[in-house]
Parts: sequence; C-alpha cells; structure tokens
Amino acid sequence: MAIKPAIANLIDELTSLYRSLPPRPTIEEVDAAMSVVNSSKSEEEAKINELEKMERSTEVPEELFFVFKEAKRNWISLMAYEQRKEAVHVLNLDKRLQVFDELIQRASKTVSPQDGEVGGERFEEVVKKKEEIKRALSFRGDAAYGDDVKVKVDSFKSEVSEGSGDPEKLSLIQVASVIESSAKKESRVLNLRGKLTDQIEWLPSSLGKLEETTQLDLSENRITALPTSIGNLKSLMKLDLHSNQLTNLPESFGDLCNLMELDLHANRLVSLPTTIGKLINLIDLDLSSNQLATLPDSIGNMTNLKRLNVETNELEELPYTIGSCVSLTELRLDFNRLKALPEAVGKLGKLETLTLHYNRIKSLPTTMASLVSLRELDVSFNELESVPESLCLVTSLVRLNVSKNFADLRMLPRSIGNLEMLEELDISSDQIRILPDSFRFLSKLRIFNADETPLEVPPREIVKLGAQAVVQYMADLVVSRETDNKKKRVGGFWFWICSLFRPDKKRTEVRSGSDMV
Repeated sequence: MAIKPAIANLIDELTSLYRSLPPRPTIEEVDAAMSVVNSSKSEEEAKINELEKMERSTEVPEELFFVFKEAKRNWISLMAYEQRKEAVHVLNLDKRLQVFDELIQRASKTVSPQDGEVGGERFEEVVKKKEEIKRALSFRGDAAYGDDVKVKVDSFKSEVSEGSGDPEKLSLIQVASVIESSAKKESRVLNLRGKLTDQIEWLPSSLGKLEETTQLDLSENRITALPTSIGNLKSLMKLDLHSNQLTNLPESFGDLCNLMELDLHANRLVSLPTTIGKLINLIDLDLSSNQLATLPDSIGNMTNLKRLNVETNELEELPYTIGSCVSLTELRLDFNRLKALPEAVGKLGKLETLTLHYNRIKSLPTTMASLVSLRELDVSFNELESVPESLCLVTSLVRLNVSKNFADLRMLPRSIGNLEMLEELDISSDQIRILPDSFRFLSKLRIFNADETPLEVPPREIVKLGAQAVVQYMADLVVSRETDNKKKRVGGFWFWICSLFRPDKKRTEVRSGSDMV
C-alpha cells in the first residue's frame, strides 16, 4: 500500500524533531537533581531561621538593622537559587522530555505499520533507538564523572581519581550525580579532594546513599556543613575532611560505627558533639588547627584510639576521661592554653609520645611515673617551675625537651641519671646553673642542647664538646669531689689520733712552774 505523501512528510518531520532533542538525564541524574533542590531548600530555611534569631545591638539603629537583615535574607535566597539552578534545569528538561515521549507514543499508535515505515525503518524502531541513546548518554553524569571515581574493588577511573591532576571543578549537580552513580555502583572509595567549586558550602543529603563506601575524601574544599544523612555511611572506615570550613558536626556523626581514621584538621570547629564518643573503633583522630576550647567527656569511650592530635586549638584543660583512652600511643597537645594535665594521664600505660609545646603548664602530675612506655616528652615553651623526681622513674624515655621555660625552670631532678635510655635532652633558655651529679649516668646521651642557659657546672667550653663530654665531666667531677672528701676524712682522723698523744702545752707549763717552786 502506497504511503500517503502528507503522512510520510509528517512522520519524517516528527522523527527528525525527536532525533534533535537533547540527551535525556539518567535516573541517577534526576535523583541527584531532586536531592540538590531539596537540600538547597533546607539549607536556605536553616540560614534564614538563624538570621531571624539575630538580635539588634542597642548601638545599631533599628532601620539600619532592618536593612541589613533584608539584604542578608535576599543574599541567602540568591545563593540558594544559584546553587539549585542547574538542578532545576535538569528536572525541567526531564519533565519536558517526558511530554515528548508521550506524544511520540501517541503518534506511533495513529499510523499503520505500512504508514510508519520511514527510510526503511519502522517508526517504533526509531523510538526504540532513541531510548537506547538516552540510556547510553548522560547529562554530564556517568560519562563525564561517574566513571572517574577511583575505587579499589569495582572501580571506575580517571577524572575524579587520586592524583589525576585535572583542574576541572565539579558543580553541585555534578557532585550529586557522582554520589548517585557511586551509590548505584556500590563504590568502595570516593575521592573528591579539592574537586568542588568554591561556591559549594554544603553537600546534598544524597550523600547518605553511599552505604557501601569505606573510604571518603572530601578534603581541601570549602564545605561549611555536613548533612545529617552522613550517619548512614555505616561501612565507612576512613573519612578525610581536612582543610574545609566546618564549624560543627551533626549529631548523627556518631553513627559512623566502623570509622577507624578521621581527619578534621584545618577547619573551624568550635565544639564536638557528645555522640563522637560512639566512634569506639576509631584509631586515628586529627583535630589540629581548629578552635576547640574543650573536648567532650565522651572521648573517654574511644578505648581503641591510638593517635590523638589536638595541636593548635584553644584548649584550657583536658577531660579527666582521657585516662580511659588506654590504647593511646601518641598524644599531641602543642599550641593550646593548657595550665595543667589531669592526674588521669598516668593511666595511659601505652603512651609513647606526649608533646605539650607552647602551653601554660607550671607543673607535671606525679602520676606520669606510670607512663612506662613513654619515649618522647616535649614540655618546651611553658611555665614549668620544676620537673618532678617521679618522672625519672620513666626509664623508657629517649627524648626530653624542657627548653624555653625561661625564668621558671632552675634545676633538673636529682635522679635524672635514672633515665638510662635518654638520647636527647634540651634545656636551652632555662635558668639551670648546675647539673645534678646523677647526670654522669646518662651513658646513651648523644644530643645535649643548653643554648642560652647560664650553666656554671659544667662550664660552657665543656658543653660545646658534646653530650658525652658533659657526661664524662660530671663523672670526673664527682670522682674528684669524693677523693677530696676522702682525703679530708682521712686527714681528720690522723689529726685526732695525734692529738691524743700530743702534750698539752698549758698543762706542761703549769707542771714546770710547780717543779721550780
């Protein structure tokens, strides 16, 4: 049966129109877009609620304060609009393409099989091929980023992989697409280090879909907040969030029950949720370079924690519960405001490294004698007035730095010679003038720094000869002193003996006078 020209032309034009449509977003991309839109709205509402709670200072005119709040509110809405603009485009595109699908289906039902032949192809086959093309292509999803997520088990490679060096940054919708794709493929490792555009301050709630991911790297971006859904990542073992702008963590953070390594250094954290104590499998925790004034008591629940770094914060004290972290081997507390350590620190029997550089510590707890594994202790740049004799019971100590306590530290403990394993000792910029006699027993000492310390015993020229020269000098000094003391004792004895047999001059004179009479 001959095809009517009018029908053939119409089908040709309709088919050409259908073929010219842009690729349809994948299911993952649509889900990603919905997640971005929903998360953006939630984030916008939270920020506006926070703005509403802001109180006017009495010094600020009411009208000026009103203008500021309105400007801030509009800025928040504008930023939210910009963040979800691409996601809204994806949703609108998908919605319009659905309309085209429905129209094509209706068109295919209105023509007979003979009328539907176009250029040797059936009309239904054109539709089928178009659907295959849609499924194969992506709105910058799998083709551009999804296959670029480096994983160890079922990996897809390249752009978003470790060390790729690709300078291209991901927009929010692209990040959401990568998350959706990774969740679908059950990726074990997702690396987005430095890959987010500077405008991205938060992550979509779809992050919680990465339930099979064991390693997640979101470091070196500008993230200010994490979604509560992050608590769904039960398989996560390693999480790197360093060098972002986080000010707090969601309460759900404590649900990361299998987490073993957590890097949060170089953020803006002012507090930690108490739920962080639920991370009982944590081995390595880096909280350095934040703004923490306290640590929660619940940190004592981390009985498997081996390394804790809290350098460069604003800590004024440690919780007593730190003594329950019995697996700790390394504790770094440099550059804080600590005035003392809790007595409970003596319970850390496995501790090997303790650094307290640049604090305000005046004394060390006597319980430190129980730190039987301690190899390195740095208490430099403090206000230390004395080193307790009990510290000399820690015979495992290899490096001891008590330098730069300036006018406060005037002597070393008398029994410092008990530290038979000591290899490095720094007392520079203290006020120590005389080394104790037991110093001569430090046979393994190879580095001794006493710069800017007014040592008199031993003299400066001996100190310049090196550690063992100082040790030998102290040994010789003690021997010499003991020899002198022995001579004095022997001389005194013979003087006493002689005095017994020496005639008394006065008595002799009296006797001579009597004889003369």
